[in-house]
Parts: sequence; structure tokens; C-alpha cells
Amino acid sequence: MDGAVAGHTLDILVLKLTVTPVLIGVSALIGRRWGPGLGGWIVGIPFTSGPIALVLSVSQGGHFAGDTAVGILAGTGSEAMFCFAYAWAASRFTWTTSLTAGVIGFAATTLALLRLPLSVAPALAIAVGGVALALALSPRAADGLTRSPAGGRVGIGDIATRMVVATAAVLLLTSTATLLGSTLTGLLSPFPLFGAVMMVFSQRLQGGGGGIAAARGLLWGLFGAACFFLVLATLLPRYGLIAFVPAVLADLVAQAVTLPMVRQRGPASGPRPPEGAAA
Repeated sequence: MDGAVAGHTLDILVLKLTVTPVLIGVSALIGRRWGPGLGGWIVGIPFTSGPIALVLSVSQGGHFAGDTAVGILAGTGSEAMFCFAYAWAASRFTWTTSLTAGVIGFAATTLALLRLPLSVAPALAIAVGGVALALALSPRAADGLTRSPAGGRVGIGDIATRMVVATAAVLLLTSTATLLGSTLTGLLSPFPLFGAVMMVFSQRLQGGGGGIAAARGLLWGLFGAACFFLVLATLLPRYGLIAFVPAVLADLVAQAVTLPMVRQRGPASGPRPPEGAAA
């Protein structure tokens, strides 16, 4: 019996140490190649919160993971507020102020959501309504979707750092899930660790327009995340791990639908001219 428990624990640890870093590495390479708007859209895929739900479904069971998925679904609204606050600050201030605004926006929304009795339908309304409102009210990047200037691409060391931080986040949240409870774990899981990194990097490299492009790209990607966790919240308690199959399919369909929006609304390709250069 002890051997079976030890083997189960080892399987969960291997899952934590492999799924997240691989997914984050792939997304970082895509963002490195195609710029901040598409990079933000890619990290909208739940590369951290998805593995958290998967690990919890294995270690805590479908009902606990399903309740967590409800929290993550509602927490998508907090993630949208992060993007909204960051984008508005990026249009006027430096990346440090923008990042601070984003964190405050996420924290304030999360605290508000903790006071609400959450279920699938209200969580869906908060997620989709929050993302749609943030897209409608946030500023647009003046230059659209731009490629990173030569020499300004994300380095391999930066990608490795993202993979380590992502894995650490999954380990922390899944290890403390029973202490925090399913709802709080779910609400904290969507914090955009890698979206924030991409926004900051893009703003430092390309100015406010780069940060805004990354924020808006992430917002478009959050529709897919909402679909993913809607399916999990509905099906996990009844069907267990098999629920991840339709959840992934729902996310892929939503991503395919929103991708043209990211491409159409992004800036023209090519590096930004130096500040002060003649138009």
C-alpha cells in the first residue's frame, strides 16, 4: 500500500516538473519569433493554471479540482483587470508603474471575488464580461503588432528562467491547495506571471505600444482560457481526467477564432524607428 502511495506521489511530482516547463518553453519561443501581440495571445493559453488543475485532479480528486476550476474561471476576470490596468498605465508611464498598476488591479479584483458565492454561471459571466470590457476600454497600441528589434529578442536564459518560475508556481499552489482551499487556489492561479514578463519586456523594448500590444494579445487569448475552465468546471466532478480532452479542444477552437483578431489589430511588422527619428 505504501509503495502504491509513493508511486502515486512520484507520478504527480513528475507531472509537475515536466508539463509546465515544456508548455512555457514552447510559448516563449513563439513569442520570441512573432512579437508581443501574438506572444501575449499565446500566454493566454493556461500554461500554469491548466497544469495546476490537472495536478489537483490527480492528487485531490475531480470535485476539488472542479471547484478550483470555477475559481480559476472567475479569476480570469482578475487577469483581465491586470491587462486593462497595465495597458492604460503603459500609455502614459514607465514599465514599473504599469506593472504596479496591473498587480493592484488583479489584487483588488481577487479580493472582491472572494466575497462572492461563486458557481459556474457567475464565474463565466465575470470572465467573459471582464475580458470583453477590458478589450473595449483599453487603449490600442499605436504601432500595432511589431517584431522585436534586432538584438532585442528574448534570450534562451530568459526562457529558462520563465520555465523555472512557472514550475515553482505550480509546485507552490498545488502543495498549498488544501490549506488555501479550492476557491482561493483557483482565484490566485490565473495571475499572469508570463503575461506580465512579456508586457514588461515588450514595453522596455518598444515603448508603451509594445506593452499595450502584449496586454491586448493576452486579453484575446483569455477567451480560450475561459472556455477551457468552463468545460473543466462543468465536467471534472462527474468525469474526472477525461474532462481535459474536451477542455483542450474548446480552448483550441477559441484560440483559432481569436487569432485573426490579434493579427488584424496588431501593428505593422518591423522594428520601431529610434526615438526622435524623422517620420
